[in-house]
Amino acid sequence: MKKLLLICLTSLFGLIPFAAVATPAGEQSYTFSVAPQFERRKLFGIWQPIIDELQRRTGLRFELVTSLSVSEYDSDAKNGRYDFIYVNPYMMPLIDRQPGYHPLIRDGAPLRGILVVRKDSPVQRVEDLQDKTLAVPSMSALGASLLLRAELDRDFGVKTRPLIAKSHSSVFLHVVNGLADAGGSVQKAFAEESERIRGSLKVLHQTREVPSHPIAGHPRVPADVRMKVQRAFLEMSAEPQGRALLAEIPMREAVPAHVEDYQVLKALKLDNYLGH
Repeated sequence: MKKLLLICLTSLFGLIPFAAVATPAGEQSYTFSVAPQFERRKLFGIWQPIIDELQRRTGLRFELVTSLSVSEYDSDAKNGRYDFIYVNPYMMPLIDRQPGYHPLIRDGAPLRGILVVRKDSPVQRVEDLQDKTLAVPSMSALGASLLLRAELDRDFGVKTRPLIAKSHSSVFLHVVNGLADAGGSVQKAFAEESERIRGSLKVLHQTREVPSHPIAGHPRVPADVRMKVQRAFLEMSAEPQGRALLAEIPMREAVPAHVEDYQVLKALKLDNYLGH
């Protein structure tokens, strides 16, 4: 059975495989799952306070869960395993019809992929990466893998050998520790890293801008519940304390999200870069 990780203060629990689970008091609880961009402890530190505030504002109960890897997370999202998701933008056009997730909010600031190398790396130009190893969180990560590798190929004629690191944090560690010649990530994840990690790396290339990660709701969740969640995030973004919480994601400004926002990703024709 696929292992899911329920992030909590003292231990990890398996996710009960239903759309909504019952609390001991019989109160309905919705699963809220976030892509494993960072290691679990950091992910919990960022998202649990947000979930706590979401519960306070909506009066609803949420269980914060994640998967073991980005690839596993994407597969679970395609299968509609979670009630609410914070998901790779590339996934949105793939899951808006089946299983039918509705995008609710996204960051008004766009997403931009980055290519990083060690500061002391012999790789000084993008062209130097021909046939070199490139650590990525997953093959399907939009800015960190699909868009980045497409631009390396189409704009520079450079093909790399992808190495799946399973998270953005692990990508940076792979590069810093010499396990990969370069790494693919996104500006937002890089900004969240420690000064020690950022100080050891340099950005060699930045991709074009694309819409940011959406928070989306499964169609099995009642429409009024989805709207409560959307309103709560928009209200958080409008207040200093809430903005400070969302900045840790990082999300600068929550804005309503629509399926149409992500149709531009289809025109980029990135499917060819999913498997190699």
